[in-house]
Amino acid sequence: MPAKSSGSRLLRLFGALAFAAVAGVLVVAAAVAWWLNRPLDLAAASVELSIEPGTSPREVARGWVDAGVQSSPRLLYEWFRWSGQARRIRAGSYEIETGATPRTLLEKMVQGDEALEAVRLIEGWTFRQFRQALARAPHLKQLSAGMTEAELMAAIGAPGQGAEGRFFPDTYLYSRGVSDLTVLKRAHRAMSERLAAVWAERAEGLPLRSADEALILASIVEKETGAEADRAQIAGVFVNRLRIGMLLQTDPTVIYGLGEGFDGNLRKRDLQQDTPWNTYTRAGLPPTPIAMPGLAALRAAVRPQGTRALYFVARGDGSSAFSQTLEDHNRAVNRYQRGGR
Repeated sequence: MPAKSSGSRLLRLFGALAFAAVAGVLVVAAAVAWWLNRPLDLAAASVELSIEPGTSPREVARGWVDAGVQSSPRLLYEWFRWSGQARRIRAGSYEIETGATPRTLLEKMVQGDEALEAVRLIEGWTFRQFRQALARAPHLKQLSAGMTEAELMAAIGAPGQGAEGRFFPDTYLYSRGVSDLTVLKRAHRAMSERLAAVWAERAEGLPLRSADEALILASIVEKETGAEADRAQIAGVFVNRLRIGMLLQTDPTVIYGLGEGFDGNLRKRDLQQDTPWNTYTRAGLPPTPIAMPGLAALRAAVRPQGTRALYFVARGDGSSAFSQTLEDHNRAVNRYQRGGR
């Protein structure tokens, strides 16, 4: 009897220990689940962290705590490791706000759900205006600020190429902390690809010898166009003039040649001041683009509208009046520019 009683007590002890162990596991599991889904305490309404390539999960955990996540770095690291996804954390710039939990924090980094910024580069802007916009862009590392144009082009992999016209105007998203050179590389690649594509689809018989000349013409069309509907016809006027060797006589090229000295008022003496970009004093296309053309201007330059017009003048409402003869053009100028009838 005593032996049997002793065995029963032993079994009851093992049972109690097993129950306690299971209960303990359940308590720990419940505590872990509670912590994983509980909003993290943040030092501010939002906390940002940039993770560089090669950063270890332990360093990532420490980085979040240093940035303002009020938690134990060891606890965060153990969660990253225990989840089995620590090695899937992606480099990038991240931002979490009030309400973020350890679970959503890890999901954001694994999915690469970065905090992105945007910079918009406008059709018709010059390269100088592009650089000014990039200098104002938030969270963009300014590596090109002290570079000359030649140094910048070499830095993005286009040594010896002029910068004007070589960057496609668009809205560019970027991760916080990347450099302005990264954005410029993307814009340069975008323009190169689009220019190659439209040049491959050019109309036959154009008085343009290369894609570079198409880019120059497109930049002029971009600056001269006030209404989209006129773009292809404006290109047609310039193509007609190039075919017969007539001076282009377009004001935007003169203004570009005057540079920063232009005060906004184009005078007769400016039209007579010879520069490489003055199409009143020099025949043919100027030596470089004068702005960054958009896709519509690129297409117009290589597929201009068939027209007999050699002249156009702004009506004052954004559109242009086109004329085939100088006499008709002078009448249009008198009507729309001088208030005549």
